[in-house]
Amino acid sequence: MNTLEKLGAFNVWANDTVLNRLDEIAASGQEIPAVVLRLFSHVLNAQAIWISRINGVPSPVKVWQEHDLPTLHRLHEQASDPLHQLMVNADETELQRLISYTNSLGDSYDSLVHDILTHAVVHASYHRAQVATRLRDHGFEPVNSDFITYCRELSAAAQTAVPSL
Repeated sequence: MNTLEKLGAFNVWANDTVLNRLDEIAASGQEIPAVVLRLFSHVLNAQAIWISRINGVPSPVKVWQEHDLPTLHRLHEQASDPLHQLMVNADETELQRLISYTNSLGDSYDSLVHDILTHAVVHASYHRAQVATRLRDHGFEPVNSDFITYCRELSAAAQTAVPSL
């Protein structure tokens, strides 16, 4: 697995991890803070927007469009794994392809697919950290969605899968 593929798999895991924590909060009968839903909506919206830009199709969402928890689950399915699949399936020619797009402020840019895919994961990590901070601010224990935590879990799972002699 190359670095970009690993980052894509990490991003799916991290989004799953955050969603599972939000599910726990909702299942406990407590309200998920609106700021948390807003920030995590932005994470998934941004992924969907970048996928649309790469594929040259209109975005299904707006950058700061807000979603409830069931919609976040659906958007995660529509954005996180497809983003990872773009990373898995992109060859060097695709990674070096220049994408022209207009951002949410109306500014035009050109970016390499490789840079966009890398940015999508870095951007999501930044906002997942904000989600963790806001959860803590509202009295909830956040989850650890760090890349190294994902790597440790991946390593532990691989060791468990190896039969002993």
